[in-house]
Amino acid sequence: MCYDNAMNDLFYTGKVAVVTGAGGTLCSAIAIDLAAKGAKVVLIGRTREKLEKTAAAIRGAGDVCRLEPGDVTDEGAMQSISDRVADEWGPCRFLINGAGGNNIAAMTTRLRYSDADLLPSSDPASDRGFWDVDMSAFKSVLETNTLGTVIPSRVFVRQMAKAGGGAVLNFASMNTYRPLTRVAPYAMSKAAIANWTMFFAQYMAPAKVRVNAIAPGFMVNERSRHYLMTPDGGFSARGEQVIRHTPAGRFGEARELLGCVDWLLNDEKSGFVTGITVPVDGGFLVSAGV
Repeated sequence: MCYDNAMNDLFYTGKVAVVTGAGGTLCSAIAIDLAAKGAKVVLIGRTREKLEKTAAAIRGAGDVCRLEPGDVTDEGAMQSISDRVADEWGPCRFLINGAGGNNIAAMTTRLRYSDADLLPSSDPASDRGFWDVDMSAFKSVLETNTLGTVIPSRVFVRQMAKAGGGAVLNFASMNTYRPLTRVAPYAMSKAAIANWTMFFAQYMAPAKVRVNAIAPGFMVNERSRHYLMTPDGGFSARGEQVIRHTPAGRFGEARELLGCVDWLLNDEKSGFVTGITVPVDGGFLVSAGV
């Protein structure tokens, strides 16, 4: 897999880039692009099989990466990875906090409250009001999407501070700006990412570490495909709603994040930019739908 803008860039050459969630659709594209630009890329994720696919694409192009499976909410595991990388490759220069996700058990199937919420659902697997949601799943989504960004930042940004600087890129969402129906914990966690980005940006500025976030619009990946699209490749009812509210009239593609990612990571292009969240959304946020 390669992209037209994935060419060697001396700014990245030989520097260490850590990408969490590197087995996913969006972050695998970012990892491949950074490797093509000359970075030494550390691929972190819970599933080795997914990381191996990303690694195969990078190594197949003659670029450099290493697999480091691990849970981003486990600080001990992240510290072990950090120590190995620093010993063998040197300090982290770029951190992409892409790990995250949702859990269907934490989502309601009902869009709004009704009198049915006063009684337990007879079939919570397919009919869930707010009071039927599995709270352990709710907490898991919050932990993965918030602490799964904070913990890698605690571990890898310390290396940046000691080495004299770096850049962090967090992953926000359309839910950062508007809580979409059914996905309360995911929306809460992504709103928190924008706030964390602002906090950490001002905190780390004296160490010459810039912290920004990107907010992808609706892009079809493994997680979203089942509720945005039908098995035959058409749009689900929810997918049709998204398209109606997206002026570009389509879902985005992973490669369309790469220019913004490059801009936010590259000190030569955005050295005076820190603490912001940039939407890449086909106009979704500016559309009132009327």
